[in-house]
Amino acid sequence: MTDAEDDAGDVADPQELTPSRADRRQSKRRRKRLLIAGAVAVVAIVGAGAAAFLLLRDDSGDAVATGTDQASNQPTTSSPANTDEAPTSTEAPPPPFEGWVDPASVGQPFPGASVDGLLTFRGNPTRTYYGKGPVPSAPQVLWNYPDGGMCALSVDKGEEMQWCGTGWTGQPAVFERDDRTWVTFGAYDRNVHFVDGETGADILPPFPTGDIIKGSVSIDPEGYPLLYTGSRDSFFRILAFDGTEARELWKLPANYVGETKWNDDWDSSPLILGDYLFEGGENSRFYIVKLNRGYDDNGAVTVAPELVFHEAGWDDELLAAVGSEVSIENSLTVIGDTLYFANSGGLVQGWDIGGLRTGSGPPTRVFRFWTGDDTDATVVADEQGMLYVASEWERHNERAKETGQMMKLDPAKPDDPLVWSHTDQGAEKAGVWGTPGVHEDLVIYTTFNGRALGLDRATGDVRWELTIPPPLMGSPVIVDGVWLQGDCNGTLHAYDVSDTHASPPELWSVPVGGCIESTPAVWNGRIYVGTRAGQFHALGDG
Repeated sequence: MTDAEDDAGDVADPQELTPSRADRRQSKRRRKRLLIAGAVAVVAIVGAGAAAFLLLRDDSGDAVATGTDQASNQPTTSSPANTDEAPTSTEAPPPPFEGWVDPASVGQPFPGASVDGLLTFRGNPTRTYYGKGPVPSAPQVLWNYPDGGMCALSVDKGEEMQWCGTGWTGQPAVFERDDRTWVTFGAYDRNVHFVDGETGADILPPFPTGDIIKGSVSIDPEGYPLLYTGSRDSFFRILAFDGTEARELWKLPANYVGETKWNDDWDSSPLILGDYLFEGGENSRFYIVKLNRGYDDNGAVTVAPELVFHEAGWDDELLAAVGSEVSIENSLTVIGDTLYFANSGGLVQGWDIGGLRTGSGPPTRVFRFWTGDDTDATVVADEQGMLYVASEWERHNERAKETGQMMKLDPAKPDDPLVWSHTDQGAEKAGVWGTPGVHEDLVIYTTFNGRALGLDRATGDVRWELTIPPPLMGSPVIVDGVWLQGDCNGTLHAYDVSDTHASPPELWSVPVGGCIESTPAVWNGRIYVGTRAGQFHALGDG
């Protein structure tokens, strides 16, 4: 009930009786806080009762039951000796989480980071943080970068062609440093760019690599001035940006160790946890590197990397089913002590990396699920440890028909993890390239052929479906109840998803020119995104 409805003596404007998007978001947050508080209170009462029964004693040393009678499960009462004394609580604070990534960090900025920013693809280790609002309400293009285009020649599957702008996944890293907003990204001109978010001017000169850059760069979350990126030139690099130009500190060639498959590109966005780097390559291997970061006597940042673990991202069963096209193109995801990724053969894997943290042993595979088809979208983990997986529809095999292209998996049930699924098989080339977007009780999938579906996270029920000009390659971005989605007509759309049960109305759309394959970044009232037309753009309210 609104205040206007509660006051019987007043007549309210009908528009005032309709809560705004911001009001609905705030109301939802209040309800969520109350529900969480209520749940915590129930747990606290039961837990405190049990603790009191076990721990509290009277002056004679005999145990005294207080709170809840554990045997009968009925409440008991007692008279306090001194009603003037403030009540005391026996509830102990929860112990600190033991593991690489606390599930409570889902939807939050990078846990433990000393840098304020969107530091890796989808912002955090569970790939569920989309940036910091506010989202512009009536945006326009504020600047374009560079003055010309960002283009270069590159060979793909034996064919040389010109590539322009930024592509899949191409989300920029945006962060605060030295009282300015840095926007960093790799592009199809073969360069890593360091741009001022306010003006669009270069902060540092572009750093050249030997071929195009498709993936999303990562920034060190612990404040070291380090950028991590791969390139199609076969090298994965660590760059320092603590001077007047970027410096290459280290590079890892794709053919450095072990048997490889497919090619030598690096599309995966690196993940840095503690002093370790986790990365997958299109050579079908994944790597764990001990960085040994520090500073020299002159204050310049240093690294002394050690490759501490590497493993094939395939197994014999997968190769027998699909052949050698098994590249790792998605970004690695970590929740708890488990690292997840998938590959172009459709193999979703979970690896226990707890032993790396405790020193008790190397990573071991603990989860295997085959989707049947190319799974380049990044696996998303929610606060319950559930996984949202998206696959393409290209091989048209029986397994892909059975499992579908939009899936929720429960890795706690490794023998039968499929919770629900949906298909997208209506064309020769179909399915999902973009990473699913989790928002409250909703998950959004976008398909290659222009379908956008809002699904109930728990049940998989379709709450709504929209059609957006295809192909849809970029991943959904949801900040402050606003979902951003680029299309291949070169238009960036904003939809209101504050009511997760309603079909989302479009708030605005802005043409920026060129297919938007890249995933946008939202930061402090601005949106940063590149397109295949050759430029990178900043949008905001004028």
